[in-house]
Amino acid sequence: MSCTIIVGGFFGDEGKGKVVAHVAYADHPTIISRGGVGPNAGHTVTMGDKEYGVRMVPSGFVYPDARLFIGTGVLVDPRVLKQEVELLDVQERTFVDYRCAVIEEQHIERDRSSEHLAKTIGSTGSGCGPANADRVMRVARQAKDFPELAKYLIDAPAEINAALDMGESVLLEGTQGFGISLYYGTYPFVTSKDTSASQIAADNGVGPTRIDDVIVVFKAYPTRVGEGPFSTEMAREVSDHLGIQEFGTVTHRQRRIGEWDGEMARYSAMINGCTQAAITGIDRVDPLCFGITDYDNLSKKALAFLEKAEEDIGAPVTLISTGPDVAHIIDIRDEV
Repeated sequence: MSCTIIVGGFFGDEGKGKVVAHVAYADHPTIISRGGVGPNAGHTVTMGDKEYGVRMVPSGFVYPDARLFIGTGVLVDPRVLKQEVELLDVQERTFVDYRCAVIEEQHIERDRSSEHLAKTIGSTGSGCGPANADRVMRVARQAKDFPELAKYLIDAPAEINAALDMGESVLLEGTQGFGISLYYGTYPFVTSKDTSASQIAADNGVGPTRIDDVIVVFKAYPTRVGEGPFSTEMAREVSDHLGIQEFGTVTHRQRRIGEWDGEMARYSAMINGCTQAAITGIDRVDPLCFGITDYDNLSKKALAFLEKAEEDIGAPVTLISTGPDVAHIIDIRDEV
């Protein structure tokens, strides 16, 4: 039995999708189940000359032998789901917990028409905040209430726990990042629920005693989309000079770029119960590291950064991303 949670340690966009895809291929889970808010978060997975952006389907979809679940705590937009399962050709192995709350058109309209959400907070406009509010008020409709979702419906916690009972591996995928958690983030510039590892476990109906590893993903140069405090933010001209320009998967807004934040990394690791860490973007610390897959070939500059990051996090760095492709990764989990 192995149950691993993968979550983001900064403000989102840490490269969780790539890490999930790599771990899926390496660990061969029978189930990959996502938690988190809903389609307000996007994950990008690059394989060779193909780039995939997903908002509903778990980013571990690239591993063909896993069933893909959307956990009970997640909001589902049936239109986004239909588009993704057809585009990715995963209709036969994608499943939705029957208790998921559903985002309807009125939720999207409320989200986009709210000056507070749209302008002050910088919401993605995907309807998640209003849908979660309706869920709290017990007026949201559930997946089981929508005929178009009937073919996907399962009891996700029952399936996941049965797989663990049989000694199978399960991967639980988080979305967004610690810094925009409703509880622990830079309130009010946060998302509409918690994003920590404990929430991802709860979203999927997995008790804490069943979790074996929590991998927290950190970006060498943290990024943030939208409004809110960002203590290590660089001036745009500085990040441009470094050649770092990024755009959000969902909103396509340009991301704000910052320096490594050791204090935030340490606090995030503590709350998430980090057992192992992944660092992405090491090729931006030193471009000479681009595409390297052997730890012994990393430069002194990269190794010094990783040593500092590991000290800040308080857990071993066992996954190191050296480029955008799923193949651009160093995995030393077996050596720790």
